[in-house]
Amino acid sequence: MPSLPDGEPAPPDGALPEAALRTLNARPLGVYVHVPFCAAICGYCDFNRYVPAADGDDRAGFVRAALSEIRLARRVLGPAAPAATTVFFGGGTPTTLRPALLAALLDEIRDTLGLAAGAEVTLEANPETVDAATLGLLRAAGFTRLSLGMQSASPRVLAALDRRHTPGGAVAAAAHARDAGFEHVSLDLIYGTPVETDADWHASLQAALGAGVDHVSAYGLTVEPGTRLHARVRSGAARAPADDVLARRYRAADAVLADAGLRWYEISNWAAGDDARCGHNLGYWRSANWWGVGPGAHSHVGAVRWWNVLHPRAYAERLARGRSPAAGRERLRASERRTERIML
Repeated sequence: MPSLPDGEPAPPDGALPEAALRTLNARPLGVYVHVPFCAAICGYCDFNRYVPAADGDDRAGFVRAALSEIRLARRVLGPAAPAATTVFFGGGTPTTLRPALLAALLDEIRDTLGLAAGAEVTLEANPETVDAATLGLLRAAGFTRLSLGMQSASPRVLAALDRRHTPGGAVAAAAHARDAGFEHVSLDLIYGTPVETDADWHASLQAALGAGVDHVSAYGLTVEPGTRLHARVRSGAARAPADDVLARRYRAADAVLADAGLRWYEISNWAAGDDARCGHNLGYWRSANWWGVGPGAHSHVGAVRWWNVLHPRAYAERLARGRSPAAGRERLRASERRTERIML
């Protein structure tokens, strides 16, 4: 499981220094919503995620708490804060929530914080959690961009990653998203799985391109401590991906995607044009302001970063008591911001 950074205590009311608030109109504002639920836990994943109870109570409790945090954000940021230019629902698997609940969260962001004209609103989804009807409802609710976790077109690679969808599931979901009117559709791939071959990777790239999407993300597999994959590697049951293999696959991805008209713009991402780039993620790289809603979510305003408690129950309990869910924060010095600007 993930751990939280060290830092200073966060104020119970979530208040920010005046110097941080004065930056609000100088930079774009984004909103991230972390939905911490997955139908099952993949063996390589160390994100902050939980399998929800069958009765749905924890999901409903999460939504109530997230609605409260969005209202807290308005109180903390004040009435002069700009409308959000990007919103990103990540996880976990956001589409483990019913479309009506996702719509309720987006409506609260729109009504309470405001959405700028033409705002990018991204939703992550696993292919097995969406169908044509679901995607139609989500598009009607205001989501403009869909990011689907394809990972691979190889059945054995999907099995090694503990993924539940079929090789063609992501391609079919991408087609449904286009039919539903999503402006942009992205597919996420993972390379370097121990059972994967160069031919598997090439086939996955071709399948993603065949889906007609305008954005592809390709991530090298990392063996994170505490995951089932890490345990298998330590026991000798699986091999960690070799650096040379990862480099070869990365170069192959760049060549294949570039030939198809998708240009590299950020370490693991390729887009068909500037409008297809993920504006929300670029905000992270460019030190924009954003408020992270949900368990374990991180936020940044001005030179202040803070992070929420990890467990959904602790998160909901804090907000039910009228307290900020922040577990800690840090105030960046000028030298730290300069270093990050060079790095990012």
